[in-house]
Amino acid sequence: MKLDRILPFARNLLKKAIQPGDIAVDATLGNGHDTLFLANLVGPEGKVYGFDIQAEALFSTRSRLQEHQLLDRTVLLQKGHENINTSILPEHYQKITGGIFNLGYLPGGDKSIVTKASTTIAAVEQLLEFMPKGGIIVLVIYHGHSEGATERDELLKYATDLNQNKFHVLHYQFVNQKNNPPFIIAIEKK
Repeated sequence: MKLDRILPFARNLLKKAIQPGDIAVDATLGNGHDTLFLANLVGPEGKVYGFDIQAEALFSTRSRLQEHQLLDRTVLLQKGHENINTSILPEHYQKITGGIFNLGYLPGGDKSIVTKASTTIAAVEQLLEFMPKGGIIVLVIYHGHSEGATERDELLKYATDLNQNKFHVLHYQFVNQKNNPPFIIAIEKK
């Protein structure tokens, strides 16, 4: 297949935005795969802030980072991503060049604990305020769960309404797949 699947496409977008020494945000730690990816992008001089409300996600992520000896490049927080503005050091705000949200529930975890559009939008707004021009936020939207359709619809409306003079907004989706395949909304600050 020559078309990028969803996660490789998301990572390619982040590679274009994040340079060594930058600050990145993993807004939903999950099992730590994106945090590890971001830690490699920011290098030893950069930092990744990771957010998740579940202790299980922090444990998995911490273990993965320790295995690769990259824990020192991260700040892992057992908080919702809507707390970005009170959790990231103010001197790092203008250095945040990339952020990723894998929305839905923790793979292998409690499927009743899901992300919500209201907190996701609050976090996105905070990142967009702080990021310099060229910063990119990638939202990977998994909508095949009980709250998924509501979150999907609210995020699509939010992203569609963003001012085109201030942001580029991309919707990347395979439209002929069944069973609610995930899709991406990417936002680049102009």
